[in-house]
Amino acid sequence: MQRLSQSPRDPDFVADPYPFYDRARRSGPVIWWEDYGMPALVSHAAVIAALKDRRLARVPPDGLPPFPNTLADFGRVESLSLLSLDGPAHTRLRGQVLRDFTSRRIAGLGPEIERLCHRLIDAFPADPFDLIPAYCAPIPVIVIARLLGVPDTASDRLLAWSHAMVAMYRPGVAPTEADAANSAAAEFHAWLSDEAEARDPRGTDLLSALRAAEQDGVLSRDETIATAILLLNAGHEATVHALGLSIARLISTGAGFRLTRPDQVSDTVEECLRIDAPLHLFTRHVHAETEIGDVRFQPGAQLACLLGAANRDPAAFPDPGAFRPGRAGVPLTSFGAGVHFCLGAPLARLEMQIALRVLFARCPDIRLAAEPRIADIYHFRGYQALPVAV
Repeated sequence: MQRLSQSPRDPDFVADPYPFYDRARRSGPVIWWEDYGMPALVSHAAVIAALKDRRLARVPPDGLPPFPNTLADFGRVESLSLLSLDGPAHTRLRGQVLRDFTSRRIAGLGPEIERLCHRLIDAFPADPFDLIPAYCAPIPVIVIARLLGVPDTASDRLLAWSHAMVAMYRPGVAPTEADAANSAAAEFHAWLSDEAEARDPRGTDLLSALRAAEQDGVLSRDETIATAILLLNAGHEATVHALGLSIARLISTGAGFRLTRPDQVSDTVEECLRIDAPLHLFTRHVHAETEIGDVRFQPGAQLACLLGAANRDPAAFPDPGAFRPGRAGVPLTSFGAGVHFCLGAPLARLEMQIALRVLFARCPDIRLAAEPRIADIYHFRGYQALPVAV
């Protein structure tokens, strides 16, 4: 493996990581990323192989290391998250959520999502404004809140808790950020526990379904809360970024109205998710000796799967920097692959298809009012602000 250095905190890299990915890929499907101290997989084939290989897992062979006392509340949630589980525990919990998070239930949200989009657009100001808080952020958080069965009025608190907790997933977390994440986890857990306790297990919302599973002895209360928090944190954070990135790109093409018509929007969303993935790095731990990209890894090794690099691999997507909705090719990696494939992928796709279609139908003349600012967040990728005028 060639050793390459690139700080994930470098503003130029955060704004545009793709030149580094291209340079890394020229060195082979696997490089050693000095700043992370681990191998990084940069080809589509290598990333997919790692995500699907059962000899690799989300947690180390000896399990998650203990959380320090200062992160006890965060650890209480994180240790039971689907993203932190493997094997029978993951299968049991994921199976329960899949039974409750059905495609029929998600598809039934379509009219509600469309009404929400229209309501938000009705409130757009006449002067230039930031589209992230006005449109991109409210849609996924309100939809998840309604799916869980909690009131829309809680969305501001949910966003604040989620932002604080998600900050723990980026490199170089400051002590103040860790304290904020722990406090947010404690408050979120206490609030959701009260909400779950008040639920009628015969209810139709997702929190009621999880509560029923508790009564049947399938889930513990902490598992119910950790699952609900994961659905919110993962379900809204990436979708907010994906919407912002997609809207900015479509505005730049000048063809947003055409590309988001009902017969086009599905292909457009897939290409938006490929060319600008909202999540760029996912790690895996090696549990049994395996070979990926002509490199042999021993148990205990940790690998970085670069989803954003895989989606721009010219071996998988010819002319990968070109925006071509409807392109044929291999599956994108934006939602992962294998046993940890994103549970919320159908919901995210539905939200994006409806949000883009309604926005460009209602506001075909939408334009950038200033240069958008990429948020200083790696591994997530998205806009801090997206100033527009309509």
